[in-house]
Formats: sequence, C-alpha cells, structure tokens
Amino acid sequence: MFQRTIKLPKTQSFFLFGPRGSGKSTLLNDRFSVKDTHFINLLIPSEEDRFARSPELFQAEIEALSPKITNIVVDEIQKVPKLLDLVHHMIETAKNKRRFILTGSSARKLKRGKANLLAGRGVTKNLFPLTQLELADAFDLDSALAWGTLPKIFSLKNDEERMEFLQSYALTYLKEEIQLEQLVRNLDPFRRFLEVAAQSDGKVVNYLNIARDTGTDSKTVKSYYEILEDTLVGFYLESFHTSVRKRIKVSPKFYFFDLGVSRALSRQLTMKAAKSTSYYGELFERLVVLELYRQESYLNREYRLTFLQTEDDAEIDVVVERPGKPLALIEIKSTHQVREDMLRRLAHFQKDFPKASFYCFSNDPIEKKFGKISALPWRKGLSVL
Repeated sequence: MFQRTIKLPKTQSFFLFGPRGSGKSTLLNDRFSVKDTHFINLLIPSEEDRFARSPELFQAEIEALSPKITNIVVDEIQKVPKLLDLVHHMIETAKNKRRFILTGSSARKLKRGKANLLAGRGVTKNLFPLTQLELADAFDLDSALAWGTLPKIFSLKNDEERMEFLQSYALTYLKEEIQLEQLVRNLDPFRRFLEVAAQSDGKVVNYLNIARDTGTDSKTVKSYYEILEDTLVGFYLESFHTSVRKRIKVSPKFYFFDLGVSRALSRQLTMKAAKSTSYYGELFERLVVLELYRQESYLNREYRLTFLQTEDDAEIDVVVERPGKPLALIEIKSTHQVREDMLRRLAHFQKDFPKASFYCFSNDPIEKKFGKISALPWRKGLSVL
C-alpha cells in the first residue's frame, strides 16, 4: 500500500470526499483500528435500504455501541443524506463524544437536497488519485500519462487489464453516479457530452461548440459540467485577472481528475503518447496541473491556481496566486532539453509582472537559469513551489 500524504483531523469529525476508486475506504481502514472504530458502508444495498427506510435505526445502532468505539465511519454518506441530521444531533448531545468520519464520491445530492453539513462542526478533506510523491520510486511518467494514477491501476498486471479497468470505470460512473442517482433525465446526450468534454480536457471551455457537437444547448452543457464538478470528476481552472469581476467573464479551462479516466471517456486509450508529439505535450501539461492541484489541496496553503490568456492568445499555463508572496507564472514543457528560445512567451510577461517569479517545469533533468526564469525538472519544480 502506498503511504498517502493527506493529513486527516486527529480529533474533529470530518468529511472525506473523493471520486470513486481514489482510495477513501483503503485509507480509512489503514488509519483507523477496528478496536475503536465502527464502519458502515452505504454502498451495500441492504445497508442503504435499511437506513433510508428507517433513519432512526442509525442513531439506535450507534448509541448501543461500546464506549470504547470512539470513531464512526460512514462510507458514501450521499446515499442517505438524512443521516446527517442524526450525526449533527449526536455530535451536539452525546455524553460519550464520538467522532464521525463521513465519506462521499458525490456532493450532488447533498448540495441539491440542502443536506445538513454539520454547521462547521466537520471539516472537509479531499482525496485524489495517487500523486508522484506518494508513488515515489513506483512512479513512472509514461505509465501515468497513459493510464493515470488511480490506486487500482497499480495492482493490474498488463496494459490489457488496465484498459479494461478504465473502460469499466467509465461505464460504472455512468450507471452508478448518473443513471441510478437520476442526475440527468436523458442519458444519451450526457454520454455524448462526456466524450466531447474529455476530448477537450485541459482546454478553454467553449460551451457553444460542445453544445453543437452533443446536440444540446449551452445551458444544458453548463449543467452537465456542474454534474462533473459535483461528482468530483473534474474541476475548473479560472482565467487569471487582478479584477475578480473580470476573472469570471473569461471562459475557464476544465480538467478531469485523472488522465486514465479522461482517456477512457474520450476513447483514446489505444492512442500511444509518443515523445515529441503534441499529444504527449498535452498529456504532460495536464499531469503537471493535476499534481499542482492535488498538492495545493493537501497542503492547504490557500494558493489559487489560474491560467493567463491574452486577447492575442499568448498564454501562461499556470499562475499561482500565493498570499503574502509574489505571483508564480509557470510554463509547462514536455521537452527533455529546455532552450532559451522556448521561453520567449514567458519572458514576454516579465514587464507586466515585474515582481513575479517565473518558472519552466519540464522533463529536462538539468536545472537552468535564463534571466529571471528558473527552468526546473518538473518534480523539483513542484517541491520548490
């Protein structure tokens, strides 16, 4: 098992959200002992049905536990949101204080149903697929670009098994998260949307073009993207601007949470990412952005990740807004040999941001300095930032 870097609260109740297969149950089974922890799994149909029909059984079961049981883990709490009211009540009134750990792979039902989120008495943590730090020596760049880093991938023996797993994952998402939860009325347009959106992974979202390609309207496309966010399948990267008002007027980029899942949804698993190709460069850029996003979430330093694009289409891949520190502007290059002429676009922005720090993250193993620009091996760059 890989050692996860996420830091969980030691005494406080908390939510642990993460997409299916990110390792939430494995993590909690590793961090909590059966000697003092009671586990309830709402993915088991009989458990979900029992508590959905009679929520009061949940409190009765908890109160009947031995005082030695101080932790209550409830997997996939969104399956029975009514239980949150009972959790809140027990946190407030229980004589023997117990801690509740509530996991979920979708915030959709909780948000739409205005579920009780414990009024601040439970913090929220997010778990992602494995990072390069967690994988350590087991990390392989080409494998991560091709298959992503969901934990299950690393127990499979060959590429055929990896492909079958990712294709099955995509179908399971459609069936269990979308169809069974009735998040959309008609599944066919959403299925087409998933393929088109995955093909646009890491690019500026053009709602009108995607609506045309999927046979829907832009309002529906926006609602579909909301579903992806709520079911933790991806996130927006906003366009940078010093004015918040102007920030939200520029279309964002959307990143799927895992490269393997994105490639499965876009039907690109059989495509080989050959070095020096544009496809390889796109995958590499998306991988580094995912690593930045996951690292910021785990460290919780209140950094804001954005991207910068001008009217003449000059673009900076990532802008990191750091409270009390200079902006960090990052260009991501898949090249194995960075040259100064490759960084003209980044250098162009130095006059606009004279106090900023400038970086190039690449596959070049040698650290280099070009004026104010630090060119670093991408893993070293992540650690520096």
